[in-house]
Amino acid sequence: MSVYTLNLRVFWPLLSCVLVVLLLLHHLTLRNVPDTSAGDGCQDPQALLLGPLSLLKYVLALALCYFFFRHCARGPEGGGGRRGLGRALLLEGHGRARRELLEDYYEREVRLSPHVLGHSKAHVAKLVSELVRVGRSDGPPESSLAFRGDHVQIGSSYEEHKVGSPDCFDILVPLRLPRGLTLDPVVFAERPGGPPMVALETPRRSDWTRRHRAFAEGFLRVHASASAQRLSPDCVLRWFYPAAQRCLATVRYPFEQRCALSLSLGEDQRVQLRLTPRSDYVCCHISMGVRLIPALPLGDSAFLVPTSDPRHPGEDLWAVYFPKQEQRLLGLLKGRLPAGSCHLKVLQLAKEVRDLGGQTLDNQARAEWKGALSSYALKTAWLRLLFSTPAEAWEDRHLVDRLEDLLRSLRESLQSCTLRHLFLGGDVGLLPESVAMPKLLKDTPLANLWEGVSAASLELVAARLSYTWAHLHRLIRLGRPQRSSLGRGLHCKHIEAE
Repeated sequence: MSVYTLNLRVFWPLLSCVLVVLLLLHHLTLRNVPDTSAGDGCQDPQALLLGPLSLLKYVLALALCYFFFRHCARGPEGGGGRRGLGRALLLEGHGRARRELLEDYYEREVRLSPHVLGHSKAHVAKLVSELVRVGRSDGPPESSLAFRGDHVQIGSSYEEHKVGSPDCFDILVPLRLPRGLTLDPVVFAERPGGPPMVALETPRRSDWTRRHRAFAEGFLRVHASASAQRLSPDCVLRWFYPAAQRCLATVRYPFEQRCALSLSLGEDQRVQLRLTPRSDYVCCHISMGVRLIPALPLGDSAFLVPTSDPRHPGEDLWAVYFPKQEQRLLGLLKGRLPAGSCHLKVLQLAKEVRDLGGQTLDNQARAEWKGALSSYALKTAWLRLLFSTPAEAWEDRHLVDRLEDLLRSLRESLQSCTLRHLFLGGDVGLLPESVAMPKLLKDTPLANLWEGVSAASLELVAARLSYTWAHLHRLIRLGRPQRSSLGRGLHCKHIEAE
């Protein structure tokens, strides 16, 4: 449905002009009435009074209407902060219109189908489980890396705040190091305030590296600034892609009866598995992409993931992921919040506000916009709001209020250039004690997700965010690009029954 909001600043002047024109036409008509005076040249006294009285009547009626509607719209002077009846009704109607607009847009463009999501997750889990099982070794490998044999599901599709369709999945593939190789994690301290980065080091001249020269030359790098060798993320990624190809070749046949499988290497060296259905095994023929991410266990359910930091090229640094901690938090929230709460819907709509606001930007401005309002930044602000707000405030009837709270907190964080990491932000008492953190990272400096981003860029993003929320109804009417991967137009009896 489309919602039209009456603009009173245009309506009342337009109505006044129409009434004035009608009044003038009526007055001119009275002046052109035929003369009914007597033959002796005297005019009828009633005719003399008819014109001025009619004019006075219309002027008084117009003045009364003007002052009445002005009083209702603006409220009485000196009312102690109370709103007039007209203003209150206007605000209440505007709130209802915005909620109806958001609810309608959510159903059309944002909502995930529980059936399609469950079916897609099951199909991806079955394929990935077979793939990592093939690459597993019974024990630690002698002089190479190997799959540990399990996988960790991360990202919005598994956390159920994906927008539109479950067409993209992120999966961590834990690796095993060679037998006897000891790597010491060292927190990289040259990025004060930013998210933690870790280097994995081993002594430069050790007995193990001398005995396994092939592994040392293929995976370890010597740094002039360190008296040790570091495990290179780039080398691990180069090994991971052909290893995943070999595993996929082994398990391909039973799955290719249902869908076409392909493995590709992206520009960021990420390995992506693409599933294109050939039959009705996957409902609605959704083409899905699965990002396979190699990961090394750090302890306490944290993982190290290969990354490339443009500010520190060649430093061989690893990013820290906390998937188990985030899943534990979401599980605690699910039991704490009321049934049918709007918390997932708020995060999904916040992502849509971001996407709608970036549609008309050029490439550079869009990159800055999406870089500051990344999905992880939105989720961090959302989780912070969830743990600092009473549970009853997340009932579904408070959807618009909570979305406004999230966008307001994001705008304030952008203006202060600070969005603290959820686990490393130094917030005492914000998170439950049951969420354990690796000992290595407990004493790290406070992490700011926007460290290194210029204040001018963040200020522009904050202004753009305010503009997007204020003009959301117009941006929605302009439309957004169709999601190509869902295969809209194909019918599924399970979706139609929802």
